[in-house]
Amino acid sequence: MNTKRKLLLTMGSGFISSAFAQEIRPSQTKEKGPLVWMNMDQSELDSAYDQSAYAPNIQQVIKRYAINSEITRSRLGNPKTFSYGPTPIETLDVFQCNQAKAPINIFIHGGAWRSGLAKDFAYNAEIFVNAGAHYVVPDFINVVQSNGDLMPMAEQVRNVVAWVYKNASSFNGDPNKIFISSHSSGAHLAGVALTTDWQKDFGLPMNILKGGVLCSGMYDLKPVRLSARSSYVKFTDSVENALSSQRRLEYLNTPIIVAHGSLETPEFQRQSRDFVKAVKEAGKSAELVIGQQYNHFEMPETLANPYGILGKLVLKQMKIG
Repeated sequence: MNTKRKLLLTMGSGFISSAFAQEIRPSQTKEKGPLVWMNMDQSELDSAYDQSAYAPNIQQVIKRYAINSEITRSRLGNPKTFSYGPTPIETLDVFQCNQAKAPINIFIHGGAWRSGLAKDFAYNAEIFVNAGAHYVVPDFINVVQSNGDLMPMAEQVRNVVAWVYKNASSFNGDPNKIFISSHSSGAHLAGVALTTDWQKDFGLPMNILKGGVLCSGMYDLKPVRLSARSSYVKFTDSVENALSSQRRLEYLNTPIIVAHGSLETPEFQRQSRDFVKAVKEAGKSAELVIGQQYNHFEMPETLANPYGILGKLVLKQMKIG
């Protein structure tokens, strides 16, 4: 069967492979400039860290997050809101199940470090509440508000984990069963939390987190620093080293699931692959999951479904449901 006929049959069946989808990216039709990272020139690298270049339905899906979160609140009721720090943004929402000493899942949302609010990520709550776990989603400063500094975001996410551990009893949670899940820049921040020296920095157990789901994240900041994201993030050598979880694997003390969609940018796919490889080479537990025909923004929606790609895995990881 010739290539043209095979392609027509493939398209007629309603399925286009991720390889073909990547072949038609606009940036690949331009004349290639000097290489900046691996085999990419500046334009290609910038596109590889720009989700809109690979996910044309970005606005549709983000609006769906908010709509489904409102529907979730209509079914579960409004969450309890607690302060975990001194500034107004440092609050977290807790959707409680009806069991005492229940496991806890903390979800760290994405938004390119620039956007996102806890209220629009309530849509994940039902899967946990129905399975007998509490769902926690925090707000935290964004990089625009911190004048380009990523460190305040990372510290606030760490403070969320510490607060939940110390205050779990206030919402009938089990401090010894805390898990973290995340998406995009939130997965970067969750990776930082998972590779924190909890004993040295907080006086808390090193295994404070019992499992993690990192969806579509960034785990080494070197290529990100070389991309257009440096226009709004003030990267330094110190920030790059301190907030690259792939370089801090000696502090990883729990099994993790790392996921990405097959329609994501090549760099987000590579970041996940390389992170899992590094974790395994360090003798620690990591599973790589690829969502076929899902883009960057569609992947986290599978966490809200107990039969979805991530939903099924997180329930298994937490041993609930």
